[in-house]
Amino acid sequence: MKKEDFLLLLNRYLSGDTNLEENNKLLNYYESFQADKEWDEALGSKEELEFRMRNRLQNAIQSEETPIISIQPFYTKTAFKLTVMAASLLLLISISLIINKTNPLKIETPQVAHKEILIGSDKATLTLEDGSVIALEKGKSYTKGNASSNGEKLVYNSNGKSAAIANNLLTIPRGGQFFVQLADSTKVWLNSESQLKYPVAFVDGETRQVELVYGEAYFEVSPSTKHKGSRFKVKTENQNVEVIGTEFNIKAYRDESAIYTTLVKGVVAVSNTSKKQILTPNQQSKITEYNGNINVSEVDVYNEISWRKGLFVFKGMPLKDIARVLSRWYDVDIVFADPALGNVKFNGVLNKNQKLEDILTTIKNINFINAYEKKDNKIIIK
Repeated sequence: MKKEDFLLLLNRYLSGDTNLEENNKLLNYYESFQADKEWDEALGSKEELEFRMRNRLQNAIQSEETPIISIQPFYTKTAFKLTVMAASLLLLISISLIINKTNPLKIETPQVAHKEILIGSDKATLTLEDGSVIALEKGKSYTKGNASSNGEKLVYNSNGKSAAIANNLLTIPRGGQFFVQLADSTKVWLNSESQLKYPVAFVDGETRQVELVYGEAYFEVSPSTKHKGSRFKVKTENQNVEVIGTEFNIKAYRDESAIYTTLVKGVVAVSNTSKKQILTPNQQSKITEYNGNINVSEVDVYNEISWRKGLFVFKGMPLKDIARVLSRWYDVDIVFADPALGNVKFNGVLNKNQKLEDILTTIKNINFINAYEKKDNKIIIK
């Protein structure tokens, strides 16, 4: 396709005047150009394009636009650079998902749902020291001691000089997420299928320690300077993270063989029984259960913490791993009739506030899959 034809087709797409075949043609042309060796020289950096795409997507979500976002062109120094930016938005936002062309997914026709699959929401259960269990969910308030909840978050008031003699356990089920502010003002966002154990109060000058029993959590730690120098520690089954004042994400799910710690701000020390590593911003440590090594690499922090901003960002991720993420958020089982399908790799951005059916329909409508089969609370990919 010539540049002029591409521009005309893109303008028609932006006006909503293209059919499915033309959309696929536009996508295929973009993908073929994406591999061009002269990308950076001809069009500017991919990082700039990605930055613009992310900003637009986040602004759309914050303004509560519809999940499938309409595209407006970005005006840049050259018309062709404009074209590629708009095509990038087409790729990552409007169709929501890019699928590895070499392994198209083949599935059957959708079936009538026997049970509605709900979008995840703010909900948790709080277990007190005495074993009492309180359900925290929208519309229900709770107050006891220095803790209070409006059903969407749980806040512990500062109790600076009280001894931390009691521990609480906050459990987030599949299909849930929750926010808790600890007694030292540390903020914690918990992802689906997670559990956090923590004291109801801290003693200034003594180490503040909590335990991520399993799951994923984003921590915004209150600085040690506000607590007479007391450091903050997060314990998981196979590692410890020690911080002074920082922001970081820990992913330690029971059905995954590795623990990932991603540093956003500050400095943390990640350790296990035999090793210790210092992380600086934009670094991620990975500890596997097989050998206990601590491997550190540079990562795109945005991708790692996008769940907290209401997004799923998948980059070259196998379908089996994507299915695991979607299963937790939608509280649904996703299985493969052919295990090999789980190795198909995807790139894409999805809005967590979409229904699962909308996500699957989006994939179907762009003609990369035929359909899906749903039985009660299970999605079968064949």
